[in-house]
Amino acid sequence: MYDESEYDGATSLSDEQKVSHYQGALTPQSHDRDFLLALPDPQPFGQFLSRTKGYLLQHPLALVGEVGLDRSFRIPQPWLPDRAEQRDDSLTPGGREGRQLSQHRLRLAGEMQRAVSVHGVAAHGAVYETLAETWKGQEIRVMSKREQKRVEAEASARAQGESPETQQNALDLPGAALAKPFPPRICLHSYSGPAETVKLYTAPTVPCEVFMSFSTTINHWSSEDDRSGKTGKVEAAFQALPDDRILIESDMDTAGDRMDEQLEAAARKVCEVKGWELEDGVKRLGANWKKFVFGNK
Repeated sequence: MYDESEYDGATSLSDEQKVSHYQGALTPQSHDRDFLLALPDPQPFGQFLSRTKGYLLQHPLALVGEVGLDRSFRIPQPWLPDRAEQRDDSLTPGGREGRQLSQHRLRLAGEMQRAVSVHGVAAHGAVYETLAETWKGQEIRVMSKREQKRVEAEASARAQGESPETQQNALDLPGAALAKPFPPRICLHSYSGPAETVKLYTAPTVPCEVFMSFSTTINHWSSEDDRSGKTGKVEAAFQALPDDRILIESDMDTAGDRMDEQLEAAARKVCEVKGWELEDGVKRLGANWKKFVFGNK
C-alpha cells in the first residue's frame, strides 16, 4: 500500500513510482527493476481504510488483525514463467506456495479502533513502543493508598447528600464512552517475547487490556527432557501474565479437525504449565476469550 497524499491523490502508480515506492519500503534497497515491477501493484491506503471501515460497520463484533511488525519476514520471489508449473495449489493463496524467499523484508504496521490481534516477530520492543505511542498521555494514574482513601471518602460524602437519580445521572454523563486513539483490547498472538516485556504490557498504568495467546504450533515450549528444573523463555513469559489475560490459539487459517486438535493441544499445555485441572482451565480460557472479543458486556 502507499499513501496517496504523497502522490497528489493518485489512485494508481506509474512503473517509475512503483519502483521508487518499493525501493523505499524494502530492506536492503533493491535496484533490480524487473523484480520490483513483478511485485503486486501497491494500493492506495485510503481505499484500504475505507473498505476496512465498511467491513467493521457491517460486522460489529469483528476484530482487526493481524497487524504488527515482523523483522524476519521476507517477500517471496515472483512467479516466473518457468516456475509457475511448480506452484503448490494446496497451500494458502497469497503465501509462499512453495516459492523460495528473497532477501527482502517488508515493514508494515497498522492500528484501528477495535480489539486487535497483533503480530510481532524479532521486534518485541518496537511493537511495544508503537502500541504505547497510541496511549501516550492517557496512562492510568496510580493513586497512593492515602489518595484512594480520600477519594473514596469524598465520593461517599457526596453520595449521602444526593438522590439516587442524581447519582445515576452522574454515571451517565455524555462522553463517558468516547473513542480513544488506542484499541480497547489487544491480543499479542503466539507471544514469543521475554517476560520483561509482559510486565510492561500489564503495568497498572496501561489504559487498555492486553491479552496474550499461546499455541503449540508456534510457541517453543520446553520439553521435560531439556527443562532440567529450569523455566524456558515461553514459560517465563507465560507465568508473568495474569491468569485472566491468557488466550489459546491454533495459528491455523482453516477451520476443521486439525484446528480443533491444535486448540485442544494448546489448552492441555496451558493447563499443564499452570497446574490447572483441565475442565477448570478450559472454563477460564473460555471466559478470557469472551472478555477479549466482547469486552465487559
